[in-house]
Amino acid sequence: MHMGNLAATPGLADAPLIRFEKVSYAYPGSDRQVLKNIDLTIDRGEIIGIIGPTGAGKSTFCLALNGIVPQFFSGTFFGTVAVAGLDTIDTPTSRLAHLVGMVFEDPETQITATTVESEVAFALENLKVPTPEISRRVRDALAMVGLTGYETKHPANLSGGQKQRLSIASALALAPDIIVLDEPTSQLDPAASEDIFAILLRLKRESRTTVVIATHASEELAQIADRILLVADGRIAAEGPPSEVFSASAMLREHRVRPPDITQSFDVLRRHAGWNDTTALPITLPAAMAAVSALPDLEIPAGPSHEAREDKAGAAALSVDKLTYTYPDGTQALRGIDLAIGQGEFVGILGRNGSGKTTLVRHFLKLMAPTSGTVRVMGEDIAAMKVSDMARRIGYVSQNAHQQIFSDTVAGEVGFALSMMRRPKPEIDAAVEKSLALMDLAWAADRHPISLSRGDRLRVAIAAVLALEPQILIFDEPTTGQDWRGSLAILDTLKTLNGMGKTVVLVTHHLYLLPGFTERLVIMNGGKVVLDGPLRQVFYESDRLKEAAIIPPQTVRFAEAVPALLDLHPLGPRDLAERLGLAPEVPV
Repeated sequence: MHMGNLAATPGLADAPLIRFEKVSYAYPGSDRQVLKNIDLTIDRGEIIGIIGPTGAGKSTFCLALNGIVPQFFSGTFFGTVAVAGLDTIDTPTSRLAHLVGMVFEDPETQITATTVESEVAFALENLKVPTPEISRRVRDALAMVGLTGYETKHPANLSGGQKQRLSIASALALAPDIIVLDEPTSQLDPAASEDIFAILLRLKRESRTTVVIATHASEELAQIADRILLVADGRIAAEGPPSEVFSASAMLREHRVRPPDITQSFDVLRRHAGWNDTTALPITLPAAMAAVSALPDLEIPAGPSHEAREDKAGAAALSVDKLTYTYPDGTQALRGIDLAIGQGEFVGILGRNGSGKTTLVRHFLKLMAPTSGTVRVMGEDIAAMKVSDMARRIGYVSQNAHQQIFSDTVAGEVGFALSMMRRPKPEIDAAVEKSLALMDLAWAADRHPISLSRGDRLRVAIAAVLALEPQILIFDEPTTGQDWRGSLAILDTLKTLNGMGKTVVLVTHHLYLLPGFTERLVIMNGGKVVLDGPLRQVFYESDRLKEAAIIPPQTVRFAEAVPALLDLHPLGPRDLAERLGLAPEVPV
């Protein structure tokens, strides 16, 4: 059992492991404090969940725990952060790295090696861990995150979710006393996310590892955290056990934080049934099951279990026929896929990490050539199409949209592709003005993109794509790292584009966001399409979803266990409220 680096340090076993005293911080060149007068202690073996809206200061808080703030970024720092009695200002980050393992939001910023096993071994080699011990730790860490068998793969050939698992494995291999994770599951499928949270709970129980995790994954935090810190505008706005913080729905909405799915749906039922407002809101699915059984019977109006899907598939915007693809190392990523997406459809594509989603999208974009089979865009085989022709027909916004942006101004970014096509300047100016207006970015035309928020940079990337006037738009995980309101705003934008006649394809792991937006859901597993149908139908294919390692939202699982609700087939809290004739509560 791992005893940690503190086991032999007298006097520290019972003292707070982490201490913040009146900590405030502003990044270089800015007077705005992103941390404001924070006082906090964290004990050994605690799991601390950090929640809050985008830009609240959560990432900066995490970086302060291992001295990166302020040692690397400099800036203006007040107060004290002490880790195991060491002041993080005076203690070299190389020494703090022995105590604090860090997993960043973007795994690309952490991965440097050319094989998976070399990446996990890299830090251990620098710390001069004996070779047999390195081999054992690498093997164990990869097994914990589900990457056994990937040892010799190049990280560049992993999916986004697999890269995230690799970053977590690298941190776990160090066996630190404290592990700090910033949005560690943002690119993972629901089943993989549950696995990672289970690992963190196991580390706490078996080796008293202290875990600090900043995340929007409220359902998972509700199950494992000892304390929740709600961070807003650089301050700790609320602090307490998950049962207190996550059940304070009004406060969370005010701060644009999404309560657990089941907490929201139970609140809807409470309003519908007229249960006393003092009824405690459950924050986990088992608690909701127990609570509903102890309350008066629900009277639920009858409702249709399925809606007919509007048929927009008169002509296919995208289609693949018997599509297969095998990577050079022999991995079969696509296995005979047949799929057609009609013009004007809004389709969600889901699947576990490594199911083939990204490979399929790359074929749509002609970034990969099929091993066999055919890909067609607007009925035309893309094998003979030029890349410039593809760009006019398909717009693509990647998972890391900021990596698509490289111009000095927003207007220059939006008009860049058109200028490369040697379009007349008046035409470019008109297209830029139109795209910026559509994305509500006219105010930012002369701003440098890097000065914008993550959400605004995403809209810049979308505007640049729209300037080419493609009829098909593909979005890969556009809500990654966004808070609740930001995610809904992005999906509202996609719905608006779909209403303009654009074909929209959304690749995502976040099932709870789809109701009210996508009309059709395609589930992939093992390089095949295993489910394809209307959202309400697919969400309730429990057995087949389980086979594909897809976990339905808590509201769906709750309805399957409560006969009075099952006839409604609710998809989530908003959908349940609408089907009960109530106004849905949304972030302010």
